[in-house]
Amino acid sequence: MWSLFYTFISALFILPLALFFLPLFRKKQSDTAHFFGMSVNLDKEPFLMPELINELGIRHVLVRFPLGDMENIEKYLIFIKSLECDSVLLNVMQDPQTIKESELLEKNFRLLFEKFSPFVTQFQIGTTINRSKWGFFSVNQYLRFYEAAYRIKKAHFPELKLLGPSVIDFEYHYVVHALFNFFSLKYDAVSALLYVDRRGAPENTQMGLDLVSKIHLLYALATLSPKSSNEIVITETNWPLKGTAPYAPTSEHECVDEETYANYMVRYYLLALGSGMVSSVYWHQLIAPGYGLVDNREGKILKRPAFFAFKTMLKQLQGAQVLSFSQHKAFYEMVAEQNGEILRVLWCNDTSFTLRFENKVSVMSRDGVASQSRSVQLSGSPLYMKEPN
Repeated sequence: MWSLFYTFISALFILPLALFFLPLFRKKQSDTAHFFGMSVNLDKEPFLMPELINELGIRHVLVRFPLGDMENIEKYLIFIKSLECDSVLLNVMQDPQTIKESELLEKNFRLLFEKFSPFVTQFQIGTTINRSKWGFFSVNQYLRFYEAAYRIKKAHFPELKLLGPSVIDFEYHYVVHALFNFFSLKYDAVSALLYVDRRGAPENTQMGLDLVSKIHLLYALATLSPKSSNEIVITETNWPLKGTAPYAPTSEHECVDEETYANYMVRYYLLALGSGMVSSVYWHQLIAPGYGLVDNREGKILKRPAFFAFKTMLKQLQGAQVLSFSQHKAFYEMVAEQNGEILRVLWCNDTSFTLRFENKVSVMSRDGVASQSRSVQLSGSPLYMKEPN
């Protein structure tokens, strides 16, 4: 009860303070070489996963590891070693059976860090802390869990990077409690499961805030907190897909078709990148019948439109330098530079708008189809337009 009371009181004071200071915080220069990530599971086509990751061009992978699966730790190690990528973030998912056992937790965390640290330098400690079905019934209970990992890290593995608190959805009262507390801990980066799927398009608002505004507020909280750095990592987000019950995690009402899913996915990444306040976004996830880029039902491998949209996005933007991000009256625009060329990424929030030019311009569709034209019809499907620098 004390924890729940503190959640309410701390949010009452800290959230208005963060909103007041929000205009003072400046954007960072986004590092697109490390921005695009993908979440994967060991139990979903592990032998096919490296091939799909290479095909997409993904360099940064999040692997989910349940603490309740410690007996299979060697299988996870073999799987991680098979991934040809630049970095792996291990998402350490709490086991409701051992959350309260401090000695066992510290033993497990030490074993995890010893086993994985040669191949993994980043660990997300816990996930979905504001949903009781995942095991935590208060923020303080999560903080004791994280504190156990932090003690082991600080004493024996200071080079490792720990992420938390992994609050799901736009429920920042829990974030406030987790970032402003009296426990002996620190987050090396703030992780968030920032879903916006219940609002439809990522540009849509909730309580007057769209995705970019929600990110700015989270950044303000992280910057003001004495318990964290102000690095933001979005470790989970997606949209559920129509016609995939019982695999979709929500009701059919929140689900979208595959084309809309691909559009929203790319736009989510563009908005988060344009915010200038997120270091990485990990899509959830590569293979999943109800919400993944690949459907593996009935032993078949079906690459959805989002698979090719993600591949095109990486090819166009991974390693590019973002020059500007603008929200015009009728459309959104991101301008970036890569290999001496200026790239403009253009889209609308599910409306339409026509842009006309004096000369033909090179245009690439969301899925990588190239063309040339003196006019482009903007829609909810992002377009990439290149011109010499």
